Amino acid sequence: MNYRQFGRTGWDVSEIGFGAWAIGGDWGHVDQEDALAALRTAIEYGVNFIDTADVYGDGRSEKLVGKVVKEFPDQIYVATKAGRRLNPFVAEGFSRENLNAFIERSLKNLNVETLDLMQLHCPPTEVYYMPEVFGYLDDLVKAGKIQHYGVSVEKVEEAIKVMEYPNVKSVQIIFNIFRQRPSELFFSLAQQKKVAILARVPLASGLLTGKMSKKTTFEDSDHRKYNRHGEAFDVGETFSGVPFSIGLDAVDELNPLLPKGYTMAQFALRWILMFDAVSLAIPGAKNPRQARENAAASDLPALDPKTMEKIRANYNKYIREEVHQRW
Repeated sequence: MNYRQFGRTGWDVSEIGFGAWAIGGDWGHVDQEDALAALRTAIEYGVNFIDTADVYGDGRSEKLVGKVVKEFPDQIYVATKAGRRLNPFVAEGFSRENLNAFIERSLKNLNVETLDLMQLHCPPTEVYYMPEVFGYLDDLVKAGKIQHYGVSVEKVEEAIKVMEYPNVKSVQIIFNIFRQRPSELFFSLAQQKKVAILARVPLASGLLTGKMSKKTTFEDSDHRKYNRHGEAFDVGETFSGVPFSIGLDAVDELNPLLPKGYTMAQFALRWILMFDAVSLAIPGAKNPRQARENAAASDLPALDPKTMEKIRANYNKYIREEVHQRW
C-alpha cells in the first residue's frame, strides 16, 4: 500500500481507503460478519482511512466501523458525514442545533470523543453560500468535537465554491473513468489550496468492475434498482449518472485495455491514482475478497500514456454527453 498526504491535516493516508456505504445499507443485503471481515481485511492490507456517514443503515455503518477500529492499535482515520438525516432536506436545516445533534449521534455510534473528519453530506447548493454554517463547524472544532471538517459535493461548481472557506480541509467528489470533469479545473485549484480530495463512487456503483451484464438484477433494497432514474436522491450517485446499458457498452470497449494481471476494478482504481491531486479513492467492499482486490490496486504499475489516451477517448465516445455538464 502506498500513502499520500491528506491536504493540510498532516495525515498520511492509504491511497486506497474503504467506503462504508455498502456495509450500512442501500446495496442489498450485507451480512454483518461479512461486513466486519471486509473492514478487518482492508486494514490488514494497509488501509488506514475509512469513510462512512450517519445515514448509512441509519447508524449501522458507523457502529460497525467503530467496533473494528477499536481492534487495531495503529492510527485509523475515520471520516463520517452529516446532514442527510434532515427531513425536509433544506438549507435552513443546517443549523447549529441540528449539526450539534448529528455530531453527538456520530460520536456515540463510533464510540469516540472526537471525530477525525466530519463532512457535510452533499448539502443543498444554498449551503455553500451560508458562511454561518462553516462558522458552526469552526465552533465544533474549538469545542473538540471534530478535528477537521470538509464537504462531500455533487457538483464541480460546489467543490470550487466551498474551498473559499479557509478551514475546509477536504472535498469528496465523484471521480472515476465515467466522471472525469473534476480533473479539468477543480484538481489544480485544490492543489493550490492544499485541500485533500476523496474520490468517491470510484467504480461507478459496480459498473467499472466489469462483472455486470444486461441480465444483472438488483434487490429492491439496492439503490441500483430503486434510484436508477434519481427517484430517491441525486441520480449521479447511481452508476455515476450513466445509463446502465451505455455504461456496459463502454466497459466492453475498455476490457481490451486491461494490462496483464489487472481486474477491471483494479484498472479503474489505478486510473484514479494516476492523478496526483487525489488523496485517496474510497471503494466499497462487501466481503474480504473485494477488500483485498481493492487494496492491491495501490501496488500495481502506473498506466502508460497510450492507455490513458484510449480511456479518455472511450469517455468522449460513450459518456461525456451523458454526464459532463451535469455535475
